[in-house]
Amino acid sequence: MASRSPPRFVVRRHDDVSHRWRWLWWGLAWLASLLLLGLGLGTLGGRVAPIIGDHRQQRALLGQIDDLKQQVANLQRAAQVNEIATRALRGTLAQREEELSGLRADLGFYSRLVGGDAQRQGLKLQEVKLQPITHSRGWNLLLSLTQTAKRGEEIHGDATVSVEGLRGNKVVALDWPALGDAAQKDGLPFRFTYFQQLQGTIVLPADFRPTRLRILVQPAGGAPVSRAVTWATALSGNITTAEGHHDAQP
Repeated sequence: MASRSPPRFVVRRHDDVSHRWRWLWWGLAWLASLLLLGLGLGTLGGRVAPIIGDHRQQRALLGQIDDLKQQVANLQRAAQVNEIATRALRGTLAQREEELSGLRADLGFYSRLVGGDAQRQGLKLQEVKLQPITHSRGWNLLLSLTQTAKRGEEIHGDATVSVEGLRGNKVVALDWPALGDAAQKDGLPFRFTYFQQLQGTIVLPADFRPTRLRILVQPAGGAPVSRAVTWATALSGNITTAEGHHDAQP
């Protein structure tokens, strides 16, 4: 039997080769995408870690800021409380000082009245007070006179006041007739056995600046009592710092 010669033409499917290449390219593309994905994840992870650390640090800083704000608020409240307490304490001390000054004045007055001051008997100018009259150049004047109760006799007379001060660049003195009421041109009359308060009103010129008061108490048939008191002292009502005085002696 005669052998067949091989066929000259072989019939093959047209897309077998391209099909294999297509799968090869798809495989390479898949591997490349995996590599790119791995690289991307690595880079992203390197970036995410610092971001997370920054967020944690930011939260910690915010917490510290909140704590500091709270501490500042507490210190401010404590400072306000201390300030209020300090003002209250100062007010209390001022009030106690005023009460103490009044008690000292009362003690001196009653001590004088009952003869507790054995070295100073007779008539005494115990108190001088000035109070301004609102919206005027007038001043209310109060003089307190005492004498030792041991004497037990009535005393009478008149008290006058003069005011020293500055008018322009000159030192001048305004006597009682230029200050007081015309109805009391001779002074403020007094008559008492133990003590008496005299009240009067003085008026100062607009261009006059007072600096000192001079009080003269003249009892009938007795030695006068004179005293110089600064204007500021008369406003405070405390004459323990008077510049000088001469009380009547028995």
